[in-house]
Amino acid sequence: MTDIDVAVLLGSLRADSINLGMARALAAVAPDGVRVTIVDGLAEVPFYNEDIDNGSVPSAARNLRERVAAADRLIAVTPEYNGSTPAVLKNAIDWVSKPYGEGAITGKPFAVVGAAPTPYGAKWSHEATARSAEIAGARIVPDATLSQSATDVDVATDPDVRAALRVILDRLVAFESGASDVAHEEEAVRDSA
Repeated sequence: MTDIDVAVLLGSLRADSINLGMARALAAVAPDGVRVTIVDGLAEVPFYNEDIDNGSVPSAARNLRERVAAADRLIAVTPEYNGSTPAVLKNAIDWVSKPYGEGAITGKPFAVVGAAPTPYGAKWSHEATARSAEIAGARIVPDATLSQSATDVDVATDPDVRAALRVILDRLVAFESGASDVAHEEEAVRDSA
């Protein structure tokens, strides 16, 4: 059986990030035949700028696009910064969305998980990340999100969190690739504007 390649876009750059622990837990609970790996180098990707995208694309951005294009599925693991998506993750989504309609993210099944040391567990960040990824062309997997409060549990080792991560991975893997009806509807609205 060919492995299903799940690429993780990590929204935290901190070495001791609770979300890094969650990303590693995803890899640990992955079923046989599913390979979960964190996309390296997001800190080196410059802020998206069409001027440099139309010229010599920086190697970090090119590597990000190639890694996302090679993946079968994507999962964002992200904290919440000021009620929204961290800049490093939003920037990665911007780079892999171009050229519009043909970017590396287009048609990829996409899930969002993560934690924050608040009672809401990064819920707003997850909503913003899913919305951005869907507009960029990803297919958001229904019921494949986990907004975990890290106030009382270790998200990397808690058995309930790990069980929830496994369910999300199972849903992500089972989700069929293809064009998103919502994305097509939004594209039609943009084209008619």
